Amino acid sequence: MMGARFITLEGGEGVGKSTQAKLLADELERRGIAVELTREPGGTPGAEAIRALLLDPPGERWTLEAEALLFAAARADHVARRIRPALAEGRWVVCDRFVDSSRAYQGEGGGLEDSDILALHNLGSDGLLPDLTLVIVAPENAVNERLTARDGGVSDAIGGREAEYHSRVGAAFARFAEADPARFAVIDGGGTPQDVHARVVKAVEGLL
Repeated sequence: MMGARFITLEGGEGVGKSTQAKLLADELERRGIAVELTREPGGTPGAEAIRALLLDPPGERWTLEAEALLFAAARADHVARRIRPALAEGRWVVCDRFVDSSRAYQGEGGGLEDSDILALHNLGSDGLLPDLTLVIVAPENAVNERLTARDGGVSDAIGGREAEYHSRVGAAFARFAEADPARFAVIDGGGTPQDVHARVVKAVEGLL
């Protein structure tokens, strides 16, 4: 029996992660693989409640430290209640965002130390890392079109941050992939969803 695998999809706003996560899960199921498709922040009732607090914060937005703690708390619940049980039962897990998003957004984007983000992850989620992380990179014009179609010009508390912030986030994902090519694969997000899906499947073939 093929062992369970944990795959995450990462990247900046509007690169098509959620679409590609769904297409990948469908492809794996077509090949007879049991799949758990999930997302972060979210994936469990508790983590979804924290998601609402993060993306639509009450009053003033959270400090970066509080934001990092909330993400880590949501992830800890998600890992304990959904990801690890699925893997233990032999199901593959495909997750839209994971700890590398915290490293990119609250770390590189927000200015927190990478070591602090990873320390929270080690405490809350026992340092769980994916078998493969797919970083999707898309042309700016395509990203803008997707964001307009997705958000209708209204972004959440994190997506609506300034362009410089999102530039730092994108650069962080590129650095993570360059530093750890054994875990990361960079996917060209240009073209149709099916074009990108074909590249995703090619990157995942090594795990099959």
